Amino acid sequence: MMSEESNKKLFWLPTLLAAIAALGVYVGSSLLGGSKEGTKELQKLTQIFELLDNEYVDKINKEEIFEQTISEMLHRLDPHSNYIAAKDLKLLEEQTNASFGGIGVRFLLFRDTICITHVNVNSPAFNGGLKRGDRIIEINGKSATGKKITNEKVMDRLKGAPNTKVKVTIERKGKKLHKTLTRNTIPIATVPCSYMINPSTGYIQIAQFSLPTAQEFHQSALQLLNKGMRKLVLDLRGNGGGTMDGAIQIADEFLPKGYLILSSKGQHSKEQKYYATSSGILEKTKVVVLIDAQSASASEILAGALQDNDRATIVGRRSYGKGLIQQDKKLKDGSNLRITVARYYTPSGRSIQRPYNNGYDAYKEDEQKAYAEEYFKPDSSIFVDSLRYKTRKGRIVYGGGGIMPDVFVPGDTTGASLYLSELQWNGVFNAFVFDYLNHNELTMNLNDFIAKFQITDALLNRFTSFAKAEFDVELQPNEFRHSKERIGLLLKAEIARHLFLENGYYRVINNRDVELKRALASF
Repeated sequence: MMSEESNKKLFWLPTLLAAIAALGVYVGSSLLGGSKEGTKELQKLTQIFELLDNEYVDKINKEEIFEQTISEMLHRLDPHSNYIAAKDLKLLEEQTNASFGGIGVRFLLFRDTICITHVNVNSPAFNGGLKRGDRIIEINGKSATGKKITNEKVMDRLKGAPNTKVKVTIERKGKKLHKTLTRNTIPIATVPCSYMINPSTGYIQIAQFSLPTAQEFHQSALQLLNKGMRKLVLDLRGNGGGTMDGAIQIADEFLPKGYLILSSKGQHSKEQKYYATSSGILEKTKVVVLIDAQSASASEILAGALQDNDRATIVGRRSYGKGLIQQDKKLKDGSNLRITVARYYTPSGRSIQRPYNNGYDAYKEDEQKAYAEEYFKPDSSIFVDSLRYKTRKGRIVYGGGGIMPDVFVPGDTTGASLYLSELQWNGVFNAFVFDYLNHNELTMNLNDFIAKFQITDALLNRFTSFAKAEFDVELQPNEFRHSKERIGLLLKAEIARHLFLENGYYRVINNRDVELKRALASF
C-alpha cells in the first residue's frame, strides 16, 4: 500500500526533473552574471511555477519546492555539492568557526524541562550564577516548559549575537531565580580530549576540522611534549571532516620540510600542491592514527598524508571515502551553493573518493552497506592492480574509496544487546546522571574519579529502575547480564562527561577501547 504522502512525492517528481535543467542554467547565470540562455530557461521555470500556483489542486510552497529542486540538481552532479538555504547558513558558520553566540550551558530536555547539565567556566551563565542541576523554566518572560519544547526551540531562544541580553528564570531546589545574562562568543572544542596514556605516550582526539582546530591541536601537542610525550595516538574516528586547511596544517606538524601533503585539481582550477614546511613540532614523535568508517574528508587528507609518507601506522577500519573539494558561493538572496571544484589526491597519487556513477541514492545506500559489511572484515574488492599505489618507501596502498588502514581492527560488539540499544536510544544515561548528580555531590578531580569511582550493583539497580519508571524501558534480565559491564562503563563515562566534559568521557571509555589497545601495540 502507498501512502498519500508517497503519492504526493511521486507527483512532484516530473516537475522537479523538468525544472532541473532550467535551474542549472539559472544558478550558473546567477553566479556568472547572466546570459540569454539563462534568461530563456528562467522564463520557462517561472511559467511552470505560475501554472502550479494558479491551477494545482492544493496550495503549494514554491520556495520549499524550488530549494528541493536545486538540491536534486546538484546531487545529480556529485553527492557532495549542495544547496544551503539562507536560514541554515548560521549553523554552517558556527561549525566552520567552532563558536556561536550564547550563554555557555549544556542541557537536556527531561520531564518537559530544560535541565542544565554543565556550565562553561567564565561563560555568561557561569558569571550569572547558573549551576549544573538548574532548570530553565522561562526565557525572556515566556514559558520554556512543556511537551512542545524542543532542542531547536531552546537553542533559538538562548543563542544570539554577542553583547545582547537574554532573561532566564531558573528553578533551583524549589525556588525561582531571575537572571539577565549578556551573551558572549562560546567556543566549540574541536580537540576535546588530550592526555598522557602512559609516561611516554600521548593521546589526542580531533572531533572536527574548523578554523581553530590546527591551533588547538598545536597547543595540546605542546602540553603533551612538555609532559614527556615521545609517541602519540591521534584519534580521527567519527570525524566527518571540515576545513581542508586545518588538516594540512596538522599534517605539517609531523612531516619534514618539502614532503608533499596533498595535491588537487579540477576542470576549472589549476593543479595545486601543498608541501610541509620546517615548522612542525612532532617530526620526531612516533604516531599511530585511528580511523573508522565515519572518518571523512579532512580526516582522510591527514591520514592519507601520514600513511603515504610512511610517517604513521593507520589502525582501524576503512574511512568514508570523500575525495572532493567544495567551495561556497553566496547567492544574491543570502543562500549558498557548495560546489565541488576539485578532486584531491594523497601524496602517492590516490583519489580516495568512493564511486558515485550510479547516482545520489545509490551512493548513500552504498555508504550504509560499506559500513555494515566492513565492520568485521576489510573489503578485498579494492585490492586490484589498477588501484595500486606506492608510499614514499615503496609500501603498497590502494585507492578505490577511503583510506584502508595498515592494521585492520574489527568493530567491537562486546556486551551489545537490544536492551542496551534501547537505553542509549532513549537517552537514559544522560537523564539518569543528571538526577544522580543532583543528589550526590562528587568533588574529586578527574584522575581520582577514574581511579576510585566504582559503579556498584546498587547503582546499576537504581539505573535500571529509573529506566523503567521514566522511559518505560523494561528490564531484560538476560540481556542486562550480557551487557552489564558495558552498561557500567557507559554510565561511569557519562558521569565523567557531566563533570569533566568530553575529556572525562573519553578517558573513561578509552580504558576498555580495543582499537586503542591495538594502536598502542602498533608502536
